[in-house]
Amino acid sequence: MEDEMIVDLYLQRDEKAIAESSVKYGGRLQRISFNIVRNISDAEECENDTYMSAWNSIPPRSPKKYLFSYLAKITRNLSINLYNKNHAKKRYANVVELTKEIEECIPSPRDEECRIKETKLAESISRFLKALGKEERDVFVTRYWYSEPIKAVANQFGISESKTKSMLMRTRNKLKKHFQSEGLEL
Repeated sequence: MEDEMIVDLYLQRDEKAIAESSVKYGGRLQRISFNIVRNISDAEECENDTYMSAWNSIPPRSPKKYLFSYLAKITRNLSINLYNKNHAKKRYANVVELTKEIEECIPSPRDEECRIKETKLAESISRFLKALGKEERDVFVTRYWYSEPIKAVANQFGISESKTKSMLMRTRNKLKKHFQSEGLEL
């Protein structure tokens, strides 16, 4: 089923939207999640939570032209949150205490200045990615957005692992220079 039709199902509040999303993108969403959480049952949970989040957020949003990207972003964020939650339990008490102390010094993500900086950073990254060649951009995004292992990236693009590593290192260096040229500090 085409993305536009699936989004229409979401907009009509038809539960078939979830089933169609799962059929079309379930495997890819689970893979994104698994690459982050490294646990199949957690990845399945994140996939299911993605559909619930999409169900709750698509009206008023209507991602007809970018449904997979929309779902992938939700999956990735849910997976990172779950990973952090699962690994927070393993921290030492003094690290947790220090984290609480430092949080008082860090501006809230709701802070307008933080949102402006975040928006500028996102726009800068978009400009950077658009300036890259197709293969370089696709390798970079596959590795750092979809969290694919080096070996999987190399296999997907039919290049050696050493070429993949070199390409990623060069692209990271270009990104750093790009940020510097735009006056962004991280």
